[in-house]
Amino acid sequence: MRMLTRRLLLPGLTAVALAATGCSSPTHTGAAEVANAATTTSADGAQQLDVAAAPQGSSAPTPLARTRTGKGQPEKSSLKVASYDKASQRAVISTAPQGHTPSPSHSPAPDKPVAVGDIIASAPAPGAPNGLLAKVTDVVGKTDHGTEVKTASTTLASVLKDDKADGKVPVDPASVTVVPLMKGVTFSWAKSQGVRFGPQGAKLPLGNLRLDVNASVDTAKDAPASAAASVSGFVQLAPEVEFSYDGRTDGGLGLKSAFLGMSGDWSSQWALKGRAAASTGAPKRIPFAQLHTAPVIQVGPVPVVVNLDLTCYVQVEADGHVTLDVQQDVKGDFRVGGSYASGKGWAPVSTSAVHSTPVQASVTASGRVKGALGAEASVGLYGAVGVSADFAPYVRGEADVKAAASSDGKTSLTGAWALYGGFDLSGQLHFQLSLFGTPVIEHRIPLGTLNREWSLAGGHS
Repeated sequence: MRMLTRRLLLPGLTAVALAATGCSSPTHTGAAEVANAATTTSADGAQQLDVAAAPQGSSAPTPLARTRTGKGQPEKSSLKVASYDKASQRAVISTAPQGHTPSPSHSPAPDKPVAVGDIIASAPAPGAPNGLLAKVTDVVGKTDHGTEVKTASTTLASVLKDDKADGKVPVDPASVTVVPLMKGVTFSWAKSQGVRFGPQGAKLPLGNLRLDVNASVDTAKDAPASAAASVSGFVQLAPEVEFSYDGRTDGGLGLKSAFLGMSGDWSSQWALKGRAAASTGAPKRIPFAQLHTAPVIQVGPVPVVVNLDLTCYVQVEADGHVTLDVQQDVKGDFRVGGSYASGKGWAPVSTSAVHSTPVQASVTASGRVKGALGAEASVGLYGAVGVSADFAPYVRGEADVKAAASSDGKTSLTGAWALYGGFDLSGQLHFQLSLFGTPVIEHRIPLGTLNREWSLAGGHS
């Protein structure tokens, strides 16, 4: 099937709460406001930097911060990355055209030419779709488009130094690229500049995105036509990126703490019907849509590019003997990420509070079935995956029917069935989290599997 890709572009970032502890970032309306965000300085000289969404759709140049010769504090720069070649790690740095005239009090001083030792942090630019965080190792010379330089990879610690930052940034659903992987998938979203409506006129909360699916799944061999299996419903969520950094050294052991993660409100309503079967005897996962976005968050003057990917899927695990008819509402939240503390290293964070309500439920015959409508997610910095997670709310059914007959002609039929709701949350931390400037993770650290299950319905005869 031919994949259809839609790029949804609208200015602004809208609120999407989904953390267990939720506070929303203030709305920023322009580049000047973000660039001049207030900072506070502590007694030890460390600054508390604001964390906010970078403005979109404005005439401001691509945000770029520069730490000159690797010393001092980062500052907003009028330079820009004109082009970047990943293979050679060469970049061309030029002066960004001024698309608007800032107020005199906010006019930046003319930038000095880029020099060896400079560290640059840039939002997405030509050749660097996930942004660029690099140190200048050599100035090659002038070109028609700017100054060509050689670069090497570096860390956020070399830019943010001993400053502190802590905040949450909602992901604008209108900036998400959606790739449907099967027929019957539709995408809806809502934001503050206007409300989009989901299927059948369902009005979405602001900042939410929604995927609807209606697809068939494998039916058990020799099952009657009336037992055809299908899954239908929607997933609605509001993703948010969490970022914190404390560069104050703790006894010379490097930065004090850091956190990168994703959280979100989750709701879904879905129905699984028929006599489903996993063709291999193992759970069968059916991806139905891929989503990608790369929001830019402003940590003080520094643009930090966060890459966020989601793959939504349906998963069926069944023995082909049970005919199921269940419809379920699921609501809750989740939070996954990696937390660093000096002297302790990286540790996984995974929490969730989910509950479900069966709207309709019945199971016939003997056997078992389990269906999930979930999402694989990954979040990282500058194109490198740092945290991956798999969140899967599910419904599980089982039935046991026994028949008996005696020589006097008497027969009996007894049986019991039960339905359970639950969710699985798993994932791992990746070594790329060392981008913060922490020691490299030598192996992937599992988040651990978080599982909760509760009874939905049952009966016997």
